Amino acid sequence: MMNLRRLILCAIGGCFLVSPLLAAVEWQVIKINGRDFLSVDNVARFYGFPNPTINGKNVDLNNGKNEMQFHIESREMLLNGVRNWLSYPVFVHDGKIVVSRIDLANTLEPQLRPNMVQKLGRVQTVVLDPGHGGFDKGAISGYGYEKDYALDLARLLRPLLQAKGFRVIMTRESDVFVPLELRARIANSTHDSIFVSLHFNATDRDPIATGFEIYSLTPRGAPSTYEDGLTLASINIQNGTEADAASVELSSCIYHSLLGQIGEFDRGMKRARFAVLRLTKIPAVLVEGGFLTERGESRLIANPEWRKRLADAICAGIDNFRALANTKKPPLVMADYRRQKTGSAAPEKESALNPVAPPTLSLDMLYSVRPAEHSAPLQTPTPSPIGTAPVEP
Repeated sequence: MMNLRRLILCAIGGCFLVSPLLAAVEWQVIKINGRDFLSVDNVARFYGFPNPTINGKNVDLNNGKNEMQFHIESREMLLNGVRNWLSYPVFVHDGKIVVSRIDLANTLEPQLRPNMVQKLGRVQTVVLDPGHGGFDKGAISGYGYEKDYALDLARLLRPLLQAKGFRVIMTRESDVFVPLELRARIANSTHDSIFVSLHFNATDRDPIATGFEIYSLTPRGAPSTYEDGLTLASINIQNGTEADAASVELSSCIYHSLLGQIGEFDRGMKRARFAVLRLTKIPAVLVEGGFLTERGESRLIANPEWRKRLADAICAGIDNFRALANTKKPPLVMADYRRQKTGSAAPEKESALNPVAPPTLSLDMLYSVRPAEHSAPLQTPTPSPIGTAPVEP
């Protein structure tokens, strides 16, 4: 077993250095069907959490600084009150609750220790990418087109960022079509910069679907959020950059601000191999600012004042990321924004993934169970509806 003074925990396409201050804890990697997993107990010890609390299928960890809630047999989890989508489900194996090493390295670590994110350079420039344009209208509502709302959002966001000292570049400034590859080239030609692609959502499956979601690049060797499992196509697609961990933290900074200040339904921090994420070499995210296919939300999106609120929230998230990148200042999380908004002494406690908590199940009882399905090759459960499956050109 390797001592943590020398250990570098590397997921395929992502890795992080381990602090020598935590040398008393050793990683105990568990091989399951050719993949690496670690027990939640092991994760808890490393990051300084007390023993996990088991409540039905919910596994809660809270060390006073960070809160996590895993959901057994699910890819969904809560991290500091915000929904995150893991690459692989958390499950029970040989009496241990286990989480994928890829998820630990690429999703949990950047958010639990953002000050230790590698390749996190200073930020001076923001590349804003209003989605669609020209003949590509994007999603459509009874009030207008996604391409127009995305451009207006970028125009509202630009002066807010400039007022904070950012240099702002836009991939389009009018109603024109810009190829995806060109958008990425524009981003890659900049320095000390981040890339934020602005979109609005739609679905042809669930007319009442609402809420925010945000995407960063899918880790190498893992399925995207909407995929049921790792496909040959996703294996063959080039993915994974040096900016992956920074992109996750940028995603977290913006998303916590959105939910904390506006509070639409939390659809989660997700992963995809969109071309603008896959081809961009700087920290990059894609924001979905609500659904144009839902009547109430489409009315909100059509309101210029609401889009201004959206721009304010995105700006605050970007500014928090810059503070982290430039000075290592810890970014605000959703509860901090809500506390500022209400002036209350403490934020409201977020509800669990299950609205009704099942009876308490002790750790020993849970460890004595090994679901039969986990003796077979791993199959990722189908996620809950997340809108139309994204196209990843």
